[in-house]
Amino acid sequence: MAILKRPDGEIVYQVLGEGYPVLALAPGWLNSAIRMWPHPTDRFYPWTNWPELLRDGYSVVIMDQRNAGASNTAIEADHGWHTFADDHLALIEHLGLARFHMVGVCIGASFALRLAEMIPGKISAMVLPQPIGLDPAAPTNFPDRFVAWSEDILAKRPDLDADAVKSFGANMWDGDFIYSVSRESVAACAIPSLVMPGSNVAHPPAIGAEVHGLLQNSELLAEWEAPDFEAQQRRRGREFLDHYRP
Repeated sequence: MAILKRPDGEIVYQVLGEGYPVLALAPGWLNSAIRMWPHPTDRFYPWTNWPELLRDGYSVVIMDQRNAGASNTAIEADHGWHTFADDHLALIEHLGLARFHMVGVCIGASFALRLAEMIPGKISAMVLPQPIGLDPAAPTNFPDRFVAWSEDILAKRPDLDADAVKSFGANMWDGDFIYSVSRESVAACAIPSLVMPGSNVAHPPAIGAEVHGLLQNSELLAEWEAPDFEAQQRRRGREFLDHYRP
């Protein structure tokens, strides 16, 4: 493990393998961390362990997002998606990544699409399984989950200001799409992308389909969230990234 110093704390990251770089942004919502990639042996997880799959032939950058895993930073009232993006940009600069692929699962898809808006020329291709987003049938899902998350982190971190944490939550979850960027931003994105829609309230299938439909250069893998399709997911994802590797 290595540490990236930030103005308000530390971000833990790791680089696996050698070759063309891939920034892999883990699932786990606000608990997005390196530990989310490996799967327990007693149950099936729909997403593949992308760092393990890609480390043979690629240099895979993985990280604990701020205040997840071993990363520890402040939470201020004006923090939001841009704060995570600033961490990602700092890590990209720190590692000297001139161009790279991205894999973003769950909240990682929202992180990836934010970077695609900011630095499209650096990103050669994206794989986006299980994009999160607002489900009209359960519009308070993420705000409600944030209440539980904030109670937990405030109990662990008495240094944090409760009002600042509440404001941070509003900045993150006050939206009607994938939260990190607008539909117009996604529609302007021409980066080759492979989208794998989710199938539950946190990863609404309609959101995944809409992301696919908006992106200018997108392929869809609809059947992937079952043990019978795991090999297909791994094969298709690897083939897609290999195809667009410069």
